[in-house]
Amino acid sequence: MRKIEAVILDWAGTLVDYGCKATEENYRQIFAHYNIELTTKEIRAKMGIEKVDHIRAILESERVSKLWYKNTGMEPNEGDVRELNRAFDTYMLENLETYSAPKEYVRQTLETLRESGIKIGSTTSYSTDIMEHLTAFAATKGVYVDCWINSEQVKGQGRPNPYMIFKNMEKLGATSVRNVIKAGDTVNDIKEGLNAGVTSVGIIEGSSEMGLSQEEFDALSEKEKAAERKRVHDKFKQAGADYIINNFSSLPYIVAQLQNRKL
Repeated sequence: MRKIEAVILDWAGTLVDYGCKATEENYRQIFAHYNIELTTKEIRAKMGIEKVDHIRAILESERVSKLWYKNTGMEPNEGDVRELNRAFDTYMLENLETYSAPKEYVRQTLETLRESGIKIGSTTSYSTDIMEHLTAFAATKGVYVDCWINSEQVKGQGRPNPYMIFKNMEKLGATSVRNVIKAGDTVNDIKEGLNAGVTSVGIIEGSSEMGLSQEEFDALSEKEKAAERKRVHDKFKQAGADYIINNFSSLPYIVAQLQNRKL
């Protein structure tokens, strides 16, 4: 029998911010300042990687780089990446509480996991400044973790690299990757877990991969909801997820299934 020692979670789209709307809207804002209207596809293509790398990838895409040159008269460079990243943090902090409501089932599920003696860790692509504000706000809603790690704590080597998970394990005292679960809402969350050798779980509803707000999802017909779930399920499956669940409430069942499995 194995004992699950830690569950490591993502933040936006997993614990809070149904549909991961904060990042999408803030990217729109910072590029709109340069008269560039980003498409949802351009924004969502690299979700889950570090924000500075994500901004760089958007800026280097063919359409956006051409528009940048047209609107600024210069090729995009690393100085532009850093400036956009600073602007992202500014917009995010200004709108933090608007987009940081805990997702359904999160508080209750975290309590259930803790009652089983499981430690709760987390990884994030947000900056330290944002995380200090986000964790403080989430705690007022009854959502908290035992530790959080961002790329600043692992020399910039964020997702899909495994190092934020390893740093969580170190802080939480987890003794083996076999005893750790990583759950998240993007393909890069899945890859992060796989690269670390832990059990990797994709969460469908409210995910960045689905990209719908709670109101948008609830407005769908049952047939449309099923189609959206299947679309995201197939994407997580293709990425190699060990388990895929509709929502956060199923996480304790994954824990139980793993703990009842013989080594």
